[in-house]
Amino acid sequence: MRDWFVRHRIAAGIVAIVLVVAAATVYVVTTVRSQQPAAAAKGTPALTYVDNGGGQNLVTRIDKDGNRSTGDLKCLRVYTAGGTTVCLKMTLPGAYSATVIDKSGAEVKSVPLPGTPSRARVSASGRMVSWTVFVTGDSYLAPGGFSTRTGILDLKTGALVETLEGFATTIDGKAEDRTNENYWGVTFADDDNTFYATLGSGSTTWLVKGDFASRSMATARTGAECPSLSPDGTRVAYKKRGGRLGTWQLFVLDLAAGRETQLPGSDGVDDQAAWLDDATLAYAKARQGGAPTIFSSPADGSADPTELVPTASSPSP
Repeated sequence: MRDWFVRHRIAAGIVAIVLVVAAATVYVVTTVRSQQPAAAAKGTPALTYVDNGGGQNLVTRIDKDGNRSTGDLKCLRVYTAGGTTVCLKMTLPGAYSATVIDKSGAEVKSVPLPGTPSRARVSASGRMVSWTVFVTGDSYLAPGGFSTRTGILDLKTGALVETLEGFATTIDGKAEDRTNENYWGVTFADDDNTFYATLGSGSTTWLVKGDFASRSMATARTGAECPSLSPDGTRVAYKKRGGRLGTWQLFVLDLAAGRETQLPGSDGVDDQAAWLDDATLAYAKARQGGAPTIFSSPADGSADPTELVPTASSPSP
């Protein structure tokens, strides 16, 4: 009888161990699954962005089916179009570069940058690349209190313009040669020659229209910053001061009609918006506490923003 109890006690112990291991396995698998990032919901516009979670700054892509993929590329600012990606990144402490990558993932050009990355753009064809950096200071908050450098690279010809300050500029119809000019936030037209940018001088900012071939620019409107030309070339989105508190807000300008549309819920935006398609804009805006979040807004101002990706910045289509 004693042997029977011993045998059955051992068997019961083995069964108990198996049950504990099985339960632990279920717990571990369930926990790991819960810790894995969920795929974005279907219907989310396809976009590339910088994932700022954990300070990793990994470039991430969400496709039109909501599937999320992350590689090894780390950027402070990124933009992708026409098979070309420009990645503004830190190479050494205090040193930065604009790295151009083709659709195969190969690096085709690297340009040293004279300051902290701020803005990046690629033309729709992938031929023209631009970047803006802060040379001194790190904020737009004090007009005249910062210095920028904006460069443009033509991948087809190899022409590199390290700063737009050498372009001939016409301000309000008069040729100007000011010593305190700053340019930032380039956006390209589909002819790979025409571009828009911001000119800041003293306490005034202008939207400028430029011609890369002739190395010239002319002011088109005051108060606009960080322009973004729509894919169909008919509208420009930009931020400007507005509202009772004078915060930055997003506006869309109809170039033919000269009519501005304010985008509701965009108060406090400090970004160069990106067109995900002809009807949708994406931009990053810092939440309370400082973490950036990517939102989208209808370009016609018909609805409030929709949150796309938390703890993320630098959206591009």
